[in-house]
Amino acid sequence: MNTDLKELNPEVEEIKLPVEVITDQVHNTTLCHIVRANYSPQTTEFFTPNSYSQQLGIIKYNKNESIKPHYHNVVKREVLLTQEVLFIRKGRVKVNLYDKDLHFVTSRILLQGDTILLASGGHGFEMMEDSEMLEVKQGPYSGHAADKTIFEGV
Repeated sequence: MNTDLKELNPEVEEIKLPVEVITDQVHNTTLCHIVRANYSPQTTEFFTPNSYSQQLGIIKYNKNESIKPHYHNVVKREVLLTQEVLFIRKGRVKVNLYDKDLHFVTSRILLQGDTILLASGGHGFEMMEDSEMLEVKQGPYSGHAADKTIFEGV
């Protein structure tokens, strides 16, 4: 489907960068990181700073390399803000991004295979086609009232 994104929604910027960091210029914070399905770096590349509670990167290995069997040690971490990663498995999804004052910042269209890490601010989604997303975030999910605040968006 080669629909022009401007036709679908004129305020959506048609951005085709393989990796994009969207920031809130007013508060100098990162709202999200988007990694497009077609991005393949030459070597391992992480996109997020060590201060995030979720890390996002592409790890590259050559044929016949391996990862030694291992387990993860118990390490106490303090999570103050839920950060979530969404993998678009199917469909076309519009993400609307908001700053911490709930002001609309921008929108992007996510396609099958795209990944977004939501780092801060607010966000909402509009399904432009039947869609399926795989979500990864800190758990356990404690219900809408405890985990999130719903607000009116665009």
